[in-house]
Amino acid sequence: MGKISVLLVDDHALMRMGIRSLVELQPDMEIVGECDDGASAIQVAQDLKPDVIIMDLMMPSLGGADATKSIKSILPPTKIIILSSFGTSVEMTRAISFGADGAVLKESPITELLASIRTVAAGGMAIDKQIELVAQSSPCPTFTPRQEAVIDSITRGLSNDDIAIQLGISKSRVKQHLNEIYEKLGAANRAEAVAIALRKHLLKT
Repeated sequence: MGKISVLLVDDHALMRMGIRSLVELQPDMEIVGECDDGASAIQVAQDLKPDVIIMDLMMPSLGGADATKSIKSILPPTKIIILSSFGTSVEMTRAISFGADGAVLKESPITELLASIRTVAAGGMAIDKQIELVAQSSPCPTFTPRQEAVIDSITRGLSNDDIAIQLGISKSRVKQHLNEIYEKLGAANRAEAVAIALRKHLLKT
């Protein structure tokens, strides 16, 4: 049996470099390509037809969940492992529902990722025990006017300091609003909150 061919998809060059250096030490694996966003991954996957794709969850342009959906529709045999910095994520749940074969936290030991590559390549599923999938079928949340102002501000790239000044509130109050927004959306961070809000058409902008 030949080596497991692996495609790396992550917008952080250092992350790709680290994974590449470790994967290439494995006698049964080889890196056949790299991409820095989900849109590129769709085309490169069609060209290279890798056995396994290691896909970052949160990327600009096109995230890992939507890239997974597209790739799986075109190349069903290709296995996809999602990498995430967060153990609880609506986007992670979407990726799994779209056909991802594995999910690993970035903070997990590299041995976890290597084992997951071998597991999915052999036809199995590999979900990190620390990852908690959350329901996608919850009703669309409603925001208070202040929460709407905060999420509109982070959509425009404003920092917590900027938001505090703009709204005339303390930074701690901004953080409290953000935490409440994350909880309502099932999001792990600012980028995911914006992505979910846009997808659900919750933003007025």
